[in-house]
Amino acid sequence: MGMTNSSAKEDFILVGFSDQPQLEKILFVAVLISYLLTFVGNSLIILVSSIDPKLKIPMYIFLTHLSLVDICFTTSIVLQLLWNLKGPAKTITSLGCAIQLYVSLALGSTECVLLAVMAFDHYAAVCRPLHYTAVMNPCLCQVLAGFAWLSGAGNALIQGTVTLWLPRCGHRRLHHFFCEVPSMIKLACVDIHANEIQLLITSLILLLLPLALILMSYGHIVKAVISTKSVQAWQKAMGTCGSHLTVISLFYGSITANYIQPNSSYAHTYGKFISLFYRVITPTLNPLIYTLRNKEVKGALGRICHRDLRV
Repeated sequence: MGMTNSSAKEDFILVGFSDQPQLEKILFVAVLISYLLTFVGNSLIILVSSIDPKLKIPMYIFLTHLSLVDICFTTSIVLQLLWNLKGPAKTITSLGCAIQLYVSLALGSTECVLLAVMAFDHYAAVCRPLHYTAVMNPCLCQVLAGFAWLSGAGNALIQGTVTLWLPRCGHRRLHHFFCEVPSMIKLACVDIHANEIQLLITSLILLLLPLALILMSYGHIVKAVISTKSVQAWQKAMGTCGSHLTVISLFYGSITANYIQPNSSYAHTYGKFISLFYRVITPTLNPLIYTLRNKEVKGALGRICHRDLRV
């Protein structure tokens, strides 16, 4: 019994949306439906990309990695969130909080780099069509995908460890629905100015640097398309890049508001809802965006369904 009480004292309290109890039941249903759609939609993309030979090209290799990141990214947050929304208990164990912190940090960082890698792939496809196969060879694709995963893991290892080592003096009440760096460092009972600067610098590197590379890639794409002065070229470029641009806008628009100014009044007031959007809603929208706007994915789904019906 003593051990149970001791371990209970070590649990973190996730305040989440408990200050708005009227929203909790609505959010439970919305989050559950969104998670199921995320899991099914992204699993379908992974399945189709691995089965259909026409999709075994770099663009869909990276899309498969993105779908895997989205599934794991959402799962690391949603299961605990659903448990807390369902009943009065709003706690998470210290181990669970540490795992959630490391996993969400790693996968969020990986997604930022993957989106930049996908932008480079689109640049090669539009601006270097004759050399595309040589440039985006299987070896380079593996290196770029591996770099995205390793950079995410490295960021999580550094930021997560520094955050968890901060003395908290018994403070365990997190004003969020999951364990993340900006909320965790606020529990520290020491001066966190250096940690806030480190968070800002890391955010600038892992958010704005990939975003800068994305903008550079699309700048070259726009320049190349304009130089052709062809409506067909514009349509082809939008067909190739439209889905990716939509996903980038949704992901970066929400995550930048949360991490670039973690202590602003805007982030403090609406931070939980912004996080809910990019942690839960965006991964749900990604497969819909890629399947509804992408003829090749829809064609692959049609071929697989037709094959199953014949069998």
